[in-house]
Amino acid sequence: MRVAVIGAGAAGCFCSVMLRRQCPDVIVDVYEAGSRPLAKVAVTGGGRCNLTNSFRAIRSLKEAYPRGEQVVRRAFCEFDHEALFRWFEAEGVPLVTQDDECVFPRSQDAMQIVETLTRAMSKAGVRLHTSQRIISVEQAADVTAPTGPSGACPGYVLRSQGGTFTADAVVVTTGGSPKVSGLSFLSPLNLIVEPPVPSLFSFNIAGTSPLMGLVVDPVTCGLVGTRMRSRGALLFTHWGMSGPAVLKLSSYAARHLAECAYRAQLMVSWLDEMGEDEVRSLILAMQSSQPSRQVGNTHPQQLPSRLWQYLIVRAGIREDQRWAEVGRKQINRLVATLTADVYDIEGQSRHKDEFVTCGGISLRNINPGTLECRTHPNLFFAGEVLDVDAITGGFNLQAAWSMGYVVAGQLRRLAAGGE
Repeated sequence: MRVAVIGAGAAGCFCSVMLRRQCPDVIVDVYEAGSRPLAKVAVTGGGRCNLTNSFRAIRSLKEAYPRGEQVVRRAFCEFDHEALFRWFEAEGVPLVTQDDECVFPRSQDAMQIVETLTRAMSKAGVRLHTSQRIISVEQAADVTAPTGPSGACPGYVLRSQGGTFTADAVVVTTGGSPKVSGLSFLSPLNLIVEPPVPSLFSFNIAGTSPLMGLVVDPVTCGLVGTRMRSRGALLFTHWGMSGPAVLKLSSYAARHLAECAYRAQLMVSWLDEMGEDEVRSLILAMQSSQPSRQVGNTHPQQLPSRLWQYLIVRAGIREDQRWAEVGRKQINRLVATLTADVYDIEGQSRHKDEFVTCGGISLRNINPGTLECRTHPNLFFAGEVLDVDAITGGFNLQAAWSMGYVVAGQLRRLAAGGE
């Protein structure tokens, strides 16, 4: 049996290793358009490789996976983050879990992950073909019968600029494609494609550059007119706002923001989940305890002084104004600013360490338990090429590892004659 894996990213490489280890008689060819495998893994996490997450801070998988949560849940039943942790440590890669629950190699070097996987591929006998872009995948016209007890497969023809190849089964693991044209090599198969749009990006917001470099943790933020909310640290940049809170919100609202041409209103609660009544009580206590002090010189301990001075001006209060001079209407505006501060989003900027796309091959094409195409037997998908993506924190890579493992298991059963 011959298997072609298209794409030498995390899902494709891991799938190929697991398949060859389980089925040494299966011929596995991995075709990569780039000059080297695992290029994205090499730069993820700022070059340290945030390869998974402890999931301890996640209340539900839906929180981590805005799209594809059910597919990921099924894959985790076979191979989850704990299994991945054990796998890499067994391969000689000690891992560490940070305070934010992100998991990295102890070496803090992504190349250790890359070299471990490429070494495992070579040792397992995986045949890697780099600079080999597949330009079309077609089901062999002369084979129409479904898979039989003998394990015979329908067969596929793969074409590249370097030649034509055949395979009994195909695994597509090309990662996220920023444009629909990036999936054109699958056009002969007439699959349903969800239009790709960016996910995990920061917001362009005017007027915040004086706060550049300031981090507020945690805040709660959302999009006005929607129920989309996120919580975490917020970072001011020279172009607007970023940080985990914003990146998570961009993931949840990826398609909505694309439809709005990245013009929307961001609402921020600077004191996290404190309600108006709590914030009002806090402000009134500050006012009554130090009436002669200037407002700009006294601030809630949760907020940096520079941000506090910025926010009171937004609320119509002078920095040199004394608390005794602050009237009821100004208190109301300050409470509103602290609990529901609204900013105009004027565009998006991609986060430098992230390359995540919402969209891709629709989940309607596949069996969610096996990741096999419903209309083309022995054609499988794994990783971000599917309409599956996650928030930042190692969750996207974990989905890739898990789905690659599931596909390897399905191919093992196929090679064994469907047992």
